[in-house]
This record gives sequence, C-alpha cells and structure tokens, in this order.
Amino acid sequence: MTMLTYNTYLAIDELLDLQRPRSEPEEHDEMLFIVIHQTYELWFKQLRHELDFLAERLNDDDLPRAFHTLKRILKIMKTLVSQVDILETMTPLEFGSFRDRLENASGFQSYQFRVIEFLLGHKRPEPMEHQPPNSYGRQLLEEAYRTPSLWRVFLGVLQRAGYRLPDTLFGQPVTEPNGTDPSVQNALIRVYQRDHQLSELCELLVDLDEGLQEWRYRHVKMVQRTIGAKMGSGGSSGAEYLMKTLFRPVFPDLWDIRNRIEQP
Repeated sequence: MTMLTYNTYLAIDELLDLQRPRSEPEEHDEMLFIVIHQTYELWFKQLRHELDFLAERLNDDDLPRAFHTLKRILKIMKTLVSQVDILETMTPLEFGSFRDRLENASGFQSYQFRVIEFLLGHKRPEPMEHQPPNSYGRQLLEEAYRTPSLWRVFLGVLQRAGYRLPDTLFGQPVTEPNGTDPSVQNALIRVYQRDHQLSELCELLVDLDEGLQEWRYRHVKMVQRTIGAKMGSGGSSGAEYLMKTLFRPVFPDLWDIRNRIEQP
C-alpha cells in the first residue's frame, strides 16, 4: 500500500502541470495571469461548496452553523477582492504581450461564477447559452438554475420563525430571479425591530451582497486599468459590459428597507 503524503493527498504534481502558457517564447506575466485565474476558480468551487452547505443549514434552522458558514463565505469574498491587487501589478504593456494568445477565452465564460450568481438568486437563462450542451458547465448551471436560491431559503427561515409571508411567494418558480416584494419588506422591518438573531443574519446577507458588489467594482477597475475601453477577449464590450453589472444587489429587499427601519 502506497503511503499517503502531502504531495499525493493534494495531487501537487497534477496541480503544477495545469499552468500552460501559450505565448512563444513564453511571456513572463502570462504565468501570473493563469495562476490568478485558476486560483479564482478554486475559490469559486469552495464558494459553491459553502453556499450549498449554508442552504442546508438554513433549511434545518441550524442558525449557529449558518452564521459560521456565512462568515467563512465573507472571508473568501474578501480574499477574492484582495487578489485583484496582484493582477493590478501587471501593466497594460505586460498584459498586451500575450493577450492575443487568449483568442476567444474570457472570464465572461466562467460557469462557476455564474453558478454562484444563480445560487444567490441572480437567475437568467443567458449564461447557459454560453456553455456547450451536455458540458459539465452547462449541467452545473442548469442544476443551479433549478435550485431554490439562498434568498428563497432565507424566506423559508422567516416563515418558520412566525413572520407571515404570502404563500404565493413560495409558489413562484425557483427559476425566477430575486425581486422586491412589499410584504417581504414589512416582515424584514419587524425582524429588525424585534429579533436580534435574525436581524444579524440579515446583516450578514447584506455583507455578502456588498462583498459581491465590491468584487465587481474592483474587477471593472482592473479591466479599465489594464485594457481601457478595448473590447473583451471573449467578444464582450469589456469594461463597458462589466460596468452594467455594478450596484445591482442580489438581495434588493434588504437594501430597500433601510430608510424605513425605526425603533419599535
């Protein structure tokens, strides 16, 4: 029996063989570009793992473990944002030295990030169209599309805690994106006025939403800093497209109630 080692447990040899620059001769900064984006994808995998676990904990009303999991997710989001600092050490000239080798490859095509958006409730069919039929990415997206969003799961927590919500909310197709609802907002205001534990959970969800928006903002500024107003490598409009995603919360009800919360 082969002894388990650090190398074999983590598949280090295979991992280190996955960085394959395409420039010839190899441009120095292409390695950084590949490593950073592969690292992002590993963190996206972990976020998917944690979001699935968080939904399980909330469905079981295991709030202490849900709090712990949410706080871990927020730490990962902070890490995603901080990694942009490393990418920004690459000048436009250095990126331009290998950018043409990317051909049609683009972060726009990251199916894992779209899965995360779906799990949070930002659902729409378009991202699935960018993945080949029957591909692994397409299957993940279709599964997340049919999975109740974190917001839907959270509303179930509120209902079981005694906050009255219309049954029609839970009868809507799970493929519907998060929207706003006056009855949900009224319930949330009562939560903030009466229930410290659930209001703290609400604030952690706001932190998550804000963390996602912070990552989007840093991503936009990094793209502007690196390629300016040029077209994206995958055929998108580059920074112009990314700017359209800014300041769009995934949990809009939690933001809309801010000017209505008062002491009971």
